[in-house]
Amino acid sequence: MTLASQTGTEVGAAHVLVVDDEPMVREVVSSYLEQDRHTVVAVADGAAALHELDHRPCDLVVLDLMLPAVDGLTVLREVRARSDVPVIVLTARGDEAERVDGLRMGADDYVVKPFSPRELAARVSSVLRRVATEPRPGAVRFGELVIDEATREVRVAEAPVELTRRQFDLLAFLARSPRRVFTRRQLLEQVWDSAPEWQDPATVTVHIGHLRQKIEPDPSRPARLVTVRGVGYRFEP
Repeated sequence: MTLASQTGTEVGAAHVLVVDDEPMVREVVSSYLEQDRHTVVAVADGAAALHELDHRPCDLVVLDLMLPAVDGLTVLREVRARSDVPVIVLTARGDEAERVDGLRMGADDYVVKPFSPRELAARVSSVLRRVATEPRPGAVRFGELVIDEATREVRVAEAPVELTRRQFDLLAFLARSPRRVFTRRQLLEQVWDSAPEWQDPATVTVHIGHLRQKIEPDPSRPARLVTVRGVGYRFEP
């Protein structure tokens, strides 16, 4: 998902696809979402929705389940087969079985018709905010620290942290085995991929120090990269 910006609890502009066969619903929902600075594309049926998704990526889908041509559950099934884009389904009051089916198929939230456009806009912001702060598949979170080995990215409190290649490799290696203690020589073997006798163990100490400066709230009292005196280092989850 690509969001333009995010400040505090305010979610940046997103591209939203609205799918509903009622012109008034499309108009009102689009108006409210555009007030929140989102870019909105609105279509009237499931076939048009799938065509739009084939040709333009979006950050969130607002999807009515009662649609002509291709029904909403079919659209949801197709969306989930292609991506993990968040989906908020719109359902008629009393259609409990339909709501349950939608949630089981991967909908992120649902809104019952008739609904408040203001509430729907708030739910859109809530889902976008949650998705923006969730680790992607392949990423792991330890409190405010997120390590994504697939993209080699690290974030602390949602802010990106710039690491050198070796710093990232060292952090990722330690995080794969939380609380396990590694000696400096073991780390030289595993992370530097070289025989310990050819490397100065102080190299590890220097890299640990630099990592602490970048990921620890108080580097002088590290909470993640902990020294085990006389032995080595461990990662504390």
